[in-house]
Amino acid sequence: MRLLRKDIGSEFVRFAVVGVTATGVHYAVYWLLQHVLNVNVAYTAGYLAGFVLNFYLTARFTFRTRPSWTKLFGMGAAHAVNYGLHLALLNLFLWAGLSNEWAPLPVFAIAVPVNFLLVRFVFKRKEKEHV
Repeated sequence: MRLLRKDIGSEFVRFAVVGVTATGVHYAVYWLLQHVLNVNVAYTAGYLAGFVLNFYLTARFTFRTRPSWTKLFGMGAAHAVNYGLHLALLNLFLWAGLSNEWAPLPVFAIAVPVNFLLVRFVFKRKEKEHV
């Protein structure tokens, strides 16, 4: 049991490093584009840029596995759920009066732990062996 907790703990630390990196890319793209595009479009562009980086680093660094199409589609499904959560929360915080620049920050604080659980499920389940 202790090894499982240690494994999950070290995975979460690596997930956090990857997440901070991908979130930084996401926010940078959003911040630049929100000045010239609709905030939802800018946010989506940032999300997609962060997702591409996130997938590769999650496979290689966080869970120390090989990227695969199965994992890409699984992570894509997990991120589709997470993206819906992101947009709902973003618009909630904008509606509550946070500025375009600050609204994504509480979104990240809520959505990141949810995303860890979803993505961990994708990368930790066994893939069917191709014979």
